[in-house]
Amino acid sequence: MIEVEYYRRVAERAVGRTVTKVLAPDDWYLKGGTTAPALRTALRGVTITGTDRIGKLLLLETTGPTLGLRFGMTGRLLVDGQGPIEKLEYSSGRQDPGWIRFALDFAGGHTMQLEDPRRLGGVELSPAVGHLGVDALVVKPVELRRAIAASRAPLKAWLLDQSHLAGVGNLLADEMLWQAGLDPERPASSLDDAEARRLHTHLRRTLTRLMARGGSHTGDLQVARVRGAVCPRDGAPLLRRTIGGRTTYSCSVHQV
Repeated sequence: MIEVEYYRRVAERAVGRTVTKVLAPDDWYLKGGTTAPALRTALRGVTITGTDRIGKLLLLETTGPTLGLRFGMTGRLLVDGQGPIEKLEYSSGRQDPGWIRFALDFAGGHTMQLEDPRRLGGVELSPAVGHLGVDALVVKPVELRRAIAASRAPLKAWLLDQSHLAGVGNLLADEMLWQAGLDPERPASSLDDAEARRLHTHLRRTLTRLMARGGSHTGDLQVARVRGAVCPRDGAPLLRRTIGGRTTYSCSVHQV
């Protein structure tokens, strides 16, 4: 979600611009029944009126329908050829015109492009958002405590479920749990009130810190996300497990 918030801010440059052309060359990249002809019909001639973000979903409000953009791990948003992030952790540092999965041309020669080498994102007209939980950047302690109390799912799996808490990805979850000293495999409902407050504190701190640094890949645990590494905090062996379908690193000593 940190990267998507960067993209939302750069997308603000497009507010007030009118769409003259829609490029959607990859049918597989269009989601929710959206088609290239539907995009062209719906978006040509509309003006961008605002931006929003819910978790990992970027919303472009227009004088017509809302446009939803998802980026996965390798998608980048470029406005007038410039993006807020030069290289993503699991992507390439180079640019290739073949990686442009969606683009808008605006009056006056301006452009917006979604570049995604691995095709992990998507584009959708009027995306449904009712299934998404509260955004991780604004969730309140009492909301977090109430939600996790009802789940026996592993804590990390719960954090990654966008219907519970929108915006938390794999690297962010590992970093905040490492900072909070909580085992990612613990049942979510096993946290007591003090631990739930600690989780919320480190959720907010981790988001603020990594946003200032430049992305989800800038956490203190990141340097040790390799086989056989030790905890950067106490030197204990790191555990490497699969939790919630994602590779997970955690300290064998201070995360309990």
